[in-house]
Amino acid sequence: MTRLGILAFVLALLPGAVEAQAQVGNSFADLVEKLQPSVVNISTTTLPSEDSDTHDETLGIESANPAIRKYFAPQGSGRTALGSGFVIDAQGHILTNSHVIENAKEIWVTFADETQAEAKVIGTDDKTDIAIIKVEPPKALTPVKLGNSDKIRVGDWILAIGNPFGLGGSVTAGIVSAKSRDIEAGAYDNFIQTDASINQGSSGGPMFDMNGEVIGVNTAIFSTSGGSMGIGFATPINLLKFVIEEIKAKGKVERGWLGIRIQPQNRDLASSVAQKVPAGVMVSSVSEDSAAKKFGIEAGDVIIALNGKEVLNPKEFSRRIAETAVGGKIRLDVWRNAEVSSIELRVEKMPEEKAPVPPAAAPEPPMSETQEAPLGMELSELTPELINKYQFPEDANGVVVRDVFPGSDAEAKGLKPGDLITQIDKKAIFDMNDVKNYVAEARAENNRPVLLLINNNNLPHFAAVKLVDYE
Repeated sequence: MTRLGILAFVLALLPGAVEAQAQVGNSFADLVEKLQPSVVNISTTTLPSEDSDTHDETLGIESANPAIRKYFAPQGSGRTALGSGFVIDAQGHILTNSHVIENAKEIWVTFADETQAEAKVIGTDDKTDIAIIKVEPPKALTPVKLGNSDKIRVGDWILAIGNPFGLGGSVTAGIVSAKSRDIEAGAYDNFIQTDASINQGSSGGPMFDMNGEVIGVNTAIFSTSGGSMGIGFATPINLLKFVIEEIKAKGKVERGWLGIRIQPQNRDLASSVAQKVPAGVMVSSVSEDSAAKKFGIEAGDVIIALNGKEVLNPKEFSRRIAETAVGGKIRLDVWRNAEVSSIELRVEKMPEEKAPVPPAAAPEPPMSETQEAPLGMELSELTPELINKYQFPEDANGVVVRDVFPGSDAEAKGLKPGDLITQIDKKAIFDMNDVKNYVAEARAENNRPVLLLINNNNLPHFAAVKLVDYE
């Protein structure tokens, strides 16, 4: 049997092989010809940024993973930046990435037939890196059809159309490599991963399924060099439909807000609150004067369902709350004191974020009373000097971590010097005697882990830490 015959035989054994073979055998040309008029190239003349003298010219993303690359086009003082976008309605609205038009003084859109038009910004959303710009249509436009990104499956064919390296409309094909990827780019990460080639200038371009419907916006690549390495990421269109409508209607995105911080639930945390199996998300703090506070949500509660639907993880829960209309009523199923109760409350508007103020340098404070507790840490009672050094609130209570013992469970759970432990097993700490008493209670209960409420850079979270004897 020839190689071609073997390939055909193998394809015939695969699910959906007939469709895939037809697309590969007959090419994507008919589909591309239909879609290209909807895709545009975007060029901008940018204003000097405040940090233009120190801007990193390498293609990098604000991420804990330095290999993730997001900014595909050079962004510097007065430079022309190149990106992609696509028409979403006949009125001239065009969707792209917000970083494509960041600091733009002028924005020009070039259509597939080389027609050009100047665009204005309607609104942006930094949380999803999305912007909508608008042109006065120079001709009848061909809007895309927005698909359903929830229906795509790993292994499905996709097409990406964009403006790589400023070369003009280019088409690449690949498959969906993975779904729901979190690349630490933002609060609502839920990326589609693909092996279709995506390069500089492709940012903001559409990802199409084989029905010619947009299922994502090409936003990021994984790279060690700034070029394509076969791992690209697109923001799912279902995540953006809410954003699109908000920007078109208001010029900005208003999101729902409960006023809580949440964290993933794990086995140790579940055990500390008498959950047999980890489920839901744990509330680590509740803001004063928030909807959650008004309706009785408490730190240490575990939210296991929202409007009757299971809560899977913090980002999924945050997205669902954010997309709830301001003033809308929701129902939370909450695990507290080994029982489930339902709490109804109204969602409030998410407040504007304020830029953090870095704490002033302070001299090393003198040591206060310390104890090498069986928590695997050296702890110190809170003093005015420590409050000043770590910028804790003036009315803070608790004990400060001065050292974490190597190999301890505390080290494994991420505790570090400067953390403020304010509660043990949901009971407030005021001095070292409280720590001794609460640890003794855990010792008496089969040496169970203790649930610590930790303030790290004024961001509280829970950790269940196992007790260890130190001689």
